[in-house]
Amino acid sequence: MNTWVTAPWLGFDTETTGISPTRDRIVSAASVVRIGGFLSTDPDQVQTWLANPGVPIPDRAAAIHGITTEQAVRDGRPAVEVLEEINATLAAHLSQGGPIIVFNAAYDLPLLAADSARHGVPTLTDRLASFPGPILDPLVLDRELVRKRRGKRTLADLCAAYRIPMPDDLHQAHVDAQLTVTLMAAILEANPGLGRLSGPELVDYQREAHARWAREFQAWLSQQGRRQHIDQNWI
Repeated sequence: MNTWVTAPWLGFDTETTGISPTRDRIVSAASVVRIGGFLSTDPDQVQTWLANPGVPIPDRAAAIHGITTEQAVRDGRPAVEVLEEINATLAAHLSQGGPIIVFNAAYDLPLLAADSARHGVPTLTDRLASFPGPILDPLVLDRELVRKRRGKRTLADLCAAYRIPMPDDLHQAHVDAQLTVTLMAAILEANPGLGRLSGPELVDYQREAHARWAREFQAWLSQQGRRQHIDQNWI
């Protein structure tokens, strides 16, 4: 069993202004820590951030996460401060060899990088020449490991599939981060072979899995006559 399995896990989630990883911005974010198989309740290991993104929050986005422009302006901190703290938190955890668990990392991490660059904040790549700790994505892993699963694969859908109780306050960053870590643990329990892969091997496995899914989904869209580009790059 590789060290990433027993190392502390850090779950991370963002709530944003929209669905574009290059154009949209972080509104709120959270990180939680799992140690020894349990989510930590230590306040120092549960971090939440609320940012003033500097742009209006569309009603569609606010309807999902519940944060309005007025609230973000009134209560949020400057985006540059929030982005600095987020990147520093993730970089510190990765540098110690622990994994970061992100549901649909192909969205959250590029958005974090783009928003950071927009504000002149050093990104994870700027801070770390390499990622000693792996990034783990329950969405990518479930798509590869249970390829015949029908229906959507939202965080709520996969939690239901793995019989993880759902709270009422879904789409709050700290709640989704906790669920993401719990989901990753359930996937590892159902597929113990993952624990025999090293961190770099697991990252490569997810990159290949995402690229394969993207090619197949792109082909299906083409058959339906739909023009939509699916990026084969994971992170």
